[in-house]
Amino acid sequence: MEQEKTMSAPISKITAREGGSFTGSHFRFYKKQDLLNITKLRRYETKLGERIQVVNPNDLVNSLQQSTAPFVLLGIPEDIGVRANFGTGGTETAWLSFLQAFCNVQSTDLFTGEEVIALGHFDFNEVKGLIEAHARNMDETIDACRHAVANVIDPEVEEMIKLVTALGKTPIVIGGGHNNAYPLIKGTAKGLQKAGMMNNSQINAINLDAHADFRIMEGRHSGNGFRYAKEEGYLNKYAIVGLHENYNSQSMMDDLYSNINIQYSTFEDIFVREKLNFRQAIAQAVSFTEDSFVGVELDLDCVERILSSAISPSGITPLLARQFLAFLANDSQVVYLHICEGAAQSANGNFDPLTGKFISYLVSDFIKAHID
Repeated sequence: MEQEKTMSAPISKITAREGGSFTGSHFRFYKKQDLLNITKLRRYETKLGERIQVVNPNDLVNSLQQSTAPFVLLGIPEDIGVRANFGTGGTETAWLSFLQAFCNVQSTDLFTGEEVIALGHFDFNEVKGLIEAHARNMDETIDACRHAVANVIDPEVEEMIKLVTALGKTPIVIGGGHNNAYPLIKGTAKGLQKAGMMNNSQINAINLDAHADFRIMEGRHSGNGFRYAKEEGYLNKYAIVGLHENYNSQSMMDDLYSNINIQYSTFEDIFVREKLNFRQAIAQAVSFTEDSFVGVELDLDCVERILSSAISPSGITPLLARQFLAFLANDSQVVYLHICEGAAQSANGNFDPLTGKFISYLVSDFIKAHID
């Protein structure tokens, strides 16, 4: 007889201040029961939600240090950075959709679930509510969103990622806009330096994306995270796979082309003109960044017809996205994984219940490639 548990209780509202070693006020730590509430329990089977580890937020550092799990899973369910870039909101909906799907993956010898700590998620709904309540027009909304990204989201994400990476764990970050690449790069670089793994706070990044997200520094948003990280010295080499020629400006492409520490391939060169194949494009990115630790970025707007902030009718297949992560997990010194811009429901009314399930495939592939 099948026994199921539904979401009868919300995720625990344990604030980050109770964690002691993390000062941000917008993080919600998970208890084991939170995961079980969204796991469909079935006799004679074991799901990941039953095996995934959690931490004691009141003794966060020791709890993370003592855990045998190498991966720390956390969500950033926000669309403030996307809205700050004039984009379509909804990226805050991917996280819970993913977590529900992920907790219901079968626990097997290939991936038991004990390799992962489900840390929790950031909750910036209060910040978004203040913007919506007080901004009187589009210009004020854009300015307020950019201010919130720079002064609330960036520093809190950076602080948590620095703490996690300094303890030797690999963050897997889901949800939100690509604005979060900047605090991920910055926090990881600082964390690795603090751990004595690097002499300076600078890492490389590989990004599978239709867009370079290298727009000018006009205030923080989802389209310029890599520019800020590069200009501030936290990002050394940057490789992009699969840029769409139709949606990257000439001025930005000129900036990419003229920078010796940036390498890219376009979707058209790979799949339309067939100047190289997808695996060769990945190999070029890996070779370009192999001199140091690498942050891996996957923007879901590059995957054909996956609901995202910039959904595309033409892109890579879901299978190729899975292969991308499996290849990089084997071939690069990966220090974090960031899957972003996806949505289960967008602000314009589009809905896709499979977005979270697809992300769970991506995360599972990445972890299995490391375990294998």
